[in-house]
Amino acid sequence: MQKYMFSFKTFFASMFLLTIVFCSTSLLAQQPDNYAAERERAIVLINEKKYSEALPLLEKLALDKKADGQIHLGIGLANWSLQETIKDKAQWKQTRLKARDAFLKARELGVSIPEIDLIAASIKADGGDKGMSDNPQAQAAMDEAFPLFAAGDYKKAAVAYEKAATLDPTHYEAALYTGNTFYALKNFDKAGIWFAKAVAIDPNREIAYRYWGDALMLNGRNKEAEDKFFDAIIAEPYSSAAWRGLMQYAQRNNIQLAHPKINIPVDFSASGDGNTKITLGNMSGEKNDDGSFAWTMYGLSRATWQSDKGGKLSKEFSKAYPNEKNYRHSLTEEMDALHTVLTVLKESKDVKKIEPSLAALKKLDAEGLLEAYVLFVRADAGMKQDYSTYRQNNRDKLKRYLAQYVMKNGGN
Repeated sequence: MQKYMFSFKTFFASMFLLTIVFCSTSLLAQQPDNYAAERERAIVLINEKKYSEALPLLEKLALDKKADGQIHLGIGLANWSLQETIKDKAQWKQTRLKARDAFLKARELGVSIPEIDLIAASIKADGGDKGMSDNPQAQAAMDEAFPLFAAGDYKKAAVAYEKAATLDPTHYEAALYTGNTFYALKNFDKAGIWFAKAVAIDPNREIAYRYWGDALMLNGRNKEAEDKFFDAIIAEPYSSAAWRGLMQYAQRNNIQLAHPKINIPVDFSASGDGNTKITLGNMSGEKNDDGSFAWTMYGLSRATWQSDKGGKLSKEFSKAYPNEKNYRHSLTEEMDALHTVLTVLKESKDVKKIEPSLAALKKLDAEGLLEAYVLFVRADAGMKQDYSTYRQNNRDKLKRYLAQYVMKNGGN
């Protein structure tokens, strides 16, 4: 099945509005205050397509500590819609950048919609359109190719897209669409050549890897396809679109995908003013010989990373992130807490049989894959900021985790 290319400028429809409305109902019941009332009003305005009126209200709500991913999704939607009314090029770009930043923030906070992720990825760092080439001749060839592809004339479209990609070898979309057109022609080998060129232009975008995986899968090269689907996830793990290829591949091959089952029976929260709350959950009942007691160290370790009552950063955080002025939950903090748990477990003489979650944690750590598990499964907005740095030197570990655990039902 060919992948259809389309313009994002006319993309938004009611499905996203319904998502926001659905989420607002339950939150309104939980927070019967002015914030919840204004949140509901903003959503009504979005549904009524009164974007100019909704935007300042949404931006005000975003400053509240209760603001969630749906608020930022609304800000992105409003800005994306308002760009169509802007004639000034510089202002148009700034509005698109605001939309992109809001969509990315929404994704950080757990709101990931594949089509929204693709839209965010289509916006250049200066607010321009990644679908547009800076080379006029290349763009003319792109403009020629698009209606040909849409009409199903893939042979002519391939010629035009290939011309565009040749004229502008730095344009990701030109290489991607050339590959996609050869994919539509079922020329999977040549499609792979162009997907590889797109990957070389930007190895941290997921879509070319995913399309490449589809081409390999349909060409009967399953192991190679798996590898490309892994690469797509590693490129953009917090985009639900990136996981789509592997999920479809697994369904096609009757593979059960899963992460290891690790239950951390400790609820930790901090108010930011030196106060922390640690709640211990069920630790295997009355047992004292399965290591469950070690989990108590998770919350105690994390407490040492919190800022004091005056807002001063802890020495742990300042040492790990000397250039950051505001506390966030980091990968380093999370790993410190989990390693403290494992250290206490190791030093105990009374443990006879380790409880399942601790056993899984210990195994992942011994294999060097605990960071990969944390970043794929437990990452919050703070920890996600550490992902790109970790990925620079650890792509092999991220891929090994996907192969050894996710592809094998969590390692079971």
